[in-house]
Amino acid sequence: MSTMRNSVVLIGRPGAEPETKTFNNNHIITRFNLAVNDSHLNADKKRVNTTQWFTVVAWDQTAERVAQVVKKGKRIAIDGALRNNGWTDPNGVRHNTMEIRLNNFMLLDWEN
Repeated sequence: MSTMRNSVVLIGRPGAEPETKTFNNNHIITRFNLAVNDSHLNADKKRVNTTQWFTVVAWDQTAERVAQVVKKGKRIAIDGALRNNGWTDPNGVRHNTMEIRLNNFMLLDWEN
């Protein structure tokens, strides 16, 4: 089997403006939630539309570009990798979240 890769490619629309934070070590992180629509036929042959939400995270130069050009509701194609983040809260409860670490993106809706 050839080399396997953790890869996610999606087309969707950000549900809000991206949020950017800068850390003391000059690293930049930009996050946004991406809505991806899908449809399928149910058992009754009726079309069912669904929306899946994904958290997308970009770092450093990619984060700067996202903050400048990605806008709420504008269609975007993304390429990234799944990341599973886990932590334990102060009460000892374990939490896990899944996010997409953005590698590259392309705007599909352009401003006039």
